[in-house]
Amino acid sequence: MRIVYFGTPEFAASQLEAILEAGYEVAAVVTTPDKPAGRGKKIQCSEVKKTASEHCLSVLQPEKLKDPEFLQALESFHADLFVVVAFRMLPAVVWKMPRLGTFNLHASLLPQYRGAAPINHAIINGETETGLTTFFLNEEIDKGKVIMRQSLAIRPDETAGELHDELMLLGNKLVVETIKKIENNDLQTVSQEELAAGTVLKDAPKIFKDFCNIRWNQDCQTIFNHIRGLSPYPAAHTCLKSDNSETLDLKIFKTTIEPTQPSVQPGTVVTDGKSFLKVAANDGFIHLITLQQAGKKAMNIEEFLRGTRLFGDWKAEI
Repeated sequence: MRIVYFGTPEFAASQLEAILEAGYEVAAVVTTPDKPAGRGKKIQCSEVKKTASEHCLSVLQPEKLKDPEFLQALESFHADLFVVVAFRMLPAVVWKMPRLGTFNLHASLLPQYRGAAPINHAIINGETETGLTTFFLNEEIDKGKVIMRQSLAIRPDETAGELHDELMLLGNKLVVETIKKIENNDLQTVSQEELAAGTVLKDAPKIFKDFCNIRWNQDCQTIFNHIRGLSPYPAAHTCLKSDNSETLDLKIFKTTIEPTQPSVQPGTVVTDGKSFLKVAANDGFIHLITLQQAGKKAMNIEEFLRGTRLFGDWKAEI
């Protein structure tokens, strides 16, 4: 069975490696074009391309997925199956091409958390369980028939980065098992409409910068979930302002909750200047444990306070 693999980030590179280790023939890999990245704007290729190159696989990097030259090249590989992990939406002319269809790996228990950021939103919403789903592509985004699902518990203090890594490893096994089922014609797919019956569905839309701002007038658990759901990337953000009009822009990666009834307004900063810095919410304080000031490296709170003297009264933007 000949496979063409579509993917871009580290998450997808891991599954490509697993498919190759399982002995399947990957005829070609489709990934994003190389682009400048980082402070030096050096040209960087995707993690999937790096893995493909290590295994001497053919790589296609189309700007447009309906480009006739790309479609002709894709057809020339005579693939039986397309596998898609963390890639952009495919047009029908692409996903209908292979005789056995095209399946996608999605980082949630579909039909819950359809969209671009399922790992982040599951944590932000305080879920205690998520998982992975493989499903056949159809005309609607993340709505095709489900092939397999695998659940995974979310720890109370788990970050999006930690959950990403756990799901990545779990996905290696699930993708290979799905390929085997398709290869052996051992399929019992189920429609997402059937799985969604009687449940309230939550979406996982793409995360934009404004969404990352911490709103300190919420309860502690909501703020705590928001921060860990964005850690380490794209990272929750806050701006501290002093009564002397000084400002500090901070990314927050790790926090703890101090449940209490604050005698100060939400957003008020309290610190001893040495070992702790906490910000008032509406039902307690959030202690900042790991953070990053604009233009500097990430550091723990003790290291941050040694290098930053907070004179006067400070408040976080609500």
